[in-house]
Amino acid sequence: IMAGHFCLGKTPFERVFIHGTVRDLTGKKMSKSLGNIIDPLEIIQQYGTDALRYTLITSTAVGTNVFISQEKFVIGRNFANKLWNATRYVLATVGDAKVASDPKSLKLSVADKWILSRLQQTIIGATKALDRFAFNEAAHLVYDFIWRDYCDWYLELSKIRLAGASAQEREATSAVLVHALDAGLRLLHP
Repeated sequence: IMAGHFCLGKTPFERVFIHGTVRDLTGKKMSKSLGNIIDPLEIIQQYGTDALRYTLITSTAVGTNVFISQEKFVIGRNFANKLWNATRYVLATVGDAKVASDPKSLKLSVADKWILSRLQQTIIGATKALDRFAFNEAAHLVYDFIWRDYCDWYLELSKIRLAGASAQEREATSAVLVHALDAGLRLLHP
């Protein structure tokens, strides 16, 4: 803070997040001398950057130490793959069609309304968690929404609904698919 005042003439940060000690699964502090460190570049090479980021965020709870292992990065990789596949499906389904920017202006089904209500609950919960610096809580809320609600339920249901859908139903489902995916990705951004 003093260096910020000296160099910039103002406080650089009003709120700061300090995480606990990074430890391996046995509870030992990660250290080069102990040889139990995990090289982030190796993790990126093996699992991807998104898996590294996601795993670090979900492992960091306020007031606790951070327990990291190679195996935890598999969850992050699987989540990134789930997002990739969901995005490919939505883009292939919607194609070049112009979708409504506000799906609420369309005639929505019960399923459409359900996923939009789950999205709204997730936005509220994640925003509250981020305001409290509970990054892992926010990440888990978004994970649950995207994986369970959006991909496992709504996306799969959309495959059935779109098969015999009228133009109006197709427009509503496509708009909700895009809107919920876009919002979910934006929630993951911070």
